[in-house]
Amino acid sequence: MPKPLNTALIQISGKTSGARIELDQVTKNYPNQSVSAVENFSMVAEPGELIMFVGPSGCGKTTTMKMINRIIEPSSGSISIDGRDVLSLDPHELRRHIGYVIQQIGLFPHMTIADNIAVVPKLLGWSKAKTNDRIYELLTTVGLEPEDFADRYPKQLSGGQQQRVGVARALAADPPVMLMDEPFGATDPITREKLQTEFLRLQESMGKTIIFVTHDFDEAVRLGDRIAVLSNRSQIEQFDTPAKILTSPANDYVASFIGLGAAIKRLVLIPVTEAKLGPASAAENGPLTVRIDDSLRDALDSLVLSGAPALKVVNLQNQPVGSITVDSISAVLGAEVPTLREPTAVPGS
Repeated sequence: MPKPLNTALIQISGKTSGARIELDQVTKNYPNQSVSAVENFSMVAEPGELIMFVGPSGCGKTTTMKMINRIIEPSSGSISIDGRDVLSLDPHELRRHIGYVIQQIGLFPHMTIADNIAVVPKLLGWSKAKTNDRIYELLTTVGLEPEDFADRYPKQLSGGQQQRVGVARALAADPPVMLMDEPFGATDPITREKLQTEFLRLQESMGKTIIFVTHDFDEAVRLGDRIAVLSNRSQIEQFDTPAKILTSPANDYVASFIGLGAAIKRLVLIPVTEAKLGPASAAENGPLTVRIDDSLRDALDSLVLSGAPALKVVNLQNQPVGSITVDSISAVLGAEVPTLREPTAVPGS
């Protein structure tokens, strides 16, 4: 007879939307090391929030995240999910109810894509019919046709497709919490942007509570509801919304993460509808258009890619509603967008 689950774990696993995560004074010390890897880390992630941990390599951000599902055991402090003490639960059972996605993906090469996604549902004792329905649903959700991909093996997929399967596998048991460690870091820039866009769409419908580790501040701005900028030993230098961090960095350390071009980074947070659109006739007929639900960063990228002076803006039914230019984007920011300006000639050069 299978061992009954701890009541707290049943309460956690019974949720499919996000759960509250609280870390209180969490510390990790390793033997024979005089300095803690993580020291007195405290944070609350509210249900449905996507929290980004951003910081340099070795600052402790991945260690902090791994203590939530007890891949790494904390030395002291407390961690709770929806008020249930994580440290009192069986760690193996706990991990089956927390989604986990890593950069290396970790798909089993000898198993089909369907079998990879089914790993956790099978461990949880799901019926074959329920498991198969979930596989079909998730492959469709992440943009992989089940008829084409279910029976393939990982080596038959591209890197971007494998990452989609990794996300699907983490979602298989519909966990309330997901932990993501540089999940798109190994992909090329174009694939990475597509995966980010797809993931934002998924999160909008799923409402999971997600802790997402990245070293890429632009990724943190694009994806996060709030960003924790971490320094050594996972010390929180600033924990706020992307907009607040971009406009009011707490100190020089945070400002160094933002770097040059803070205005450009802000564009990803601003919808196209914030710009004053020109007439649709001002845009050339071409393959590139901008949708009204895109960001100004999307519009700027398309303008750069096309080289056109203006691009047509279309509504969700693909009907033209206006046009957008670099000048209209600059007007929203209250400053010129520097990356598209011709370099100023240097006297005597």
